[in-house]
Amino acid sequence: MLQPVVEGLGYEFWGLEYRTQGRHTVLRIFIDDAEKGISVDDCEKVSRQISGVLDVEDPIQVEYTLEVSSPGMDRPLFQLAQYEAFAGHRVEIRLRMPFEGRRKFQGLLKGIEEADVVVVVDDHEYLLPFDSIERAHIVPVFE
Repeated sequence: MLQPVVEGLGYEFWGLEYRTQGRHTVLRIFIDDAEKGISVDDCEKVSRQISGVLDVEDPIQVEYTLEVSSPGMDRPLFQLAQYEAFAGHRVEIRLRMPFEGRRKFQGLLKGIEEADVVVVVDDHEYLLPFDSIERAHIVPVFE
């Protein structure tokens, strides 16, 4: 429902997070523009349009805060295509359930193989099922 709104404004819909902590709920929409980047004005413009759609459609029945943001340098990864596009970068991945005895993996993203994300941690290659990933993000490297 929100992706066409974002794309209609000329931005890439990077993904969304819906998080509840106690009585506080946040709907965070990530937008991107590979050529120009994202400014505060861009976020404000998208936020106004999304707010209108959410007010009309009313898909969230609890009180929440809407945030529109750039994915940033430590951008979260939501889709297999994003993992493939960021092959060669360092990532941190958290799984829903343990895989080979662990839930957290931080290492070099090699890419994807079918529906698995390939990551190298301490010279060991893991094929992590995409469906088991709870969240993942790029780990910025400053040189």
